[in-house]
Amino acid sequence: MHPLPYWRLSGYYFFYFAFIGAFSPYFGLYLQSLNFSAWDIGLLMSQMQLMRLFGPNLWGWLADHFGRRLLIVRLAGAAGLAGFTAFFWLDKLPGMLLTMAVLAFFWSAALPLVETLTFDHLREERGRYSRIRLWGSIGFIVAVMATGALLDIAPPVGVLWVCWTILLGILLYALTLPEAVPLAHAHEDVPIGDILRQSKVKALMAACFAMSAAHGAFYVFYSIHLAAHAYAKTEVGLLWSLGVVAEIVVFMFMARLAKRFSLRVILLACFAAAVVRFLLMGWGVESTAIMIFVQLLHGLTFGAYHASAIAAVNQWFPGKTQGRGQALYSSLSFGAGGLLGALISGWTWDWLGSGWTFSQGAGFALIGLLLIWLWVPDDAGKLAPGREKSGDPVQ
Repeated sequence: MHPLPYWRLSGYYFFYFAFIGAFSPYFGLYLQSLNFSAWDIGLLMSQMQLMRLFGPNLWGWLADHFGRRLLIVRLAGAAGLAGFTAFFWLDKLPGMLLTMAVLAFFWSAALPLVETLTFDHLREERGRYSRIRLWGSIGFIVAVMATGALLDIAPPVGVLWVCWTILLGILLYALTLPEAVPLAHAHEDVPIGDILRQSKVKALMAACFAMSAAHGAFYVFYSIHLAAHAYAKTEVGLLWSLGVVAEIVVFMFMARLAKRFSLRVILLACFAAAVVRFLLMGWGVESTAIMIFVQLLHGLTFGAYHASAIAAVNQWFPGKTQGRGQALYSSLSFGAGGLLGALISGWTWDWLGSGWTFSQGAGFALIGLLLIWLWVPDDAGKLAPGREKSGDPVQ
């Protein structure tokens, strides 16, 4: 029986998303402590999305062409750690911009390749993906809570030490990941151009772009938004963690949901939730109860959405096109969409204010909802065709 390296894959996801848990909520606050403007902060943070725009496609092509995806994952871990170290000596925009770009270029290489590696280990049991991926959500919670508590008693520079330590963990786990034989597919030789011409594929990619654009202001300014309305950093961490707890709950039930509902139904629910979420985020920040509800919706706007999209890409891009399919998904959504959302929010934050900035996110989510409604058919597929086996060996 094919052994599933459950804990090694889960450990990698834990540290990978722990870095996001420490970096996304608090690095903007660190930049604010260095007296960077809202536009400067948006520009710096957008480098993570900018490099995702073309980095994953380059790395995915190299992995598909040379078949050395684990070497690239390990190189990305080492280069990301080395690049981040430069932040300890920098406090001016040009140097920080260059360092952020280098960090993001290598950091963006890893996840799409690890996603394809994970699905190759899972074989026909794609529904079990969420049980591995939820450890990433746990890592996010641990990091966001610990970092928030630390920054309540330590200066903002503490976030650099936390992020550096987590990047070291990413590298160490990258060195332990085992290779897997790519899963054979009946349509192994379908040209990627033929796949991309399908209406459902184009609609999904465009909708994913819109969903990431909708999250742009959230990832760059949500902590600043809360801090400006007298939320303590520990409370900020609790709210971020609550969203990821909701995400974990969704991941735990995702295999069942994916067997019961079509891709179209799940995605429509996710995009509708995003419209509501970002409107409330912008205009209801004075109410803690509303912010709690807003973060609970993260279970749909990221958890169910991402699990559905990543599984659909895995199905629709078979065989040797998987690496480029996952890279394209990452580039168009987290790259291009996230970049647009971050830059627009950096521009409008001081000009239009937080309410209208988050409302723009709701507008992007509405566009994604219409794309799914019009062009992803009901027969686009279930996302969990394999049977569940709780007794598979892990190592």
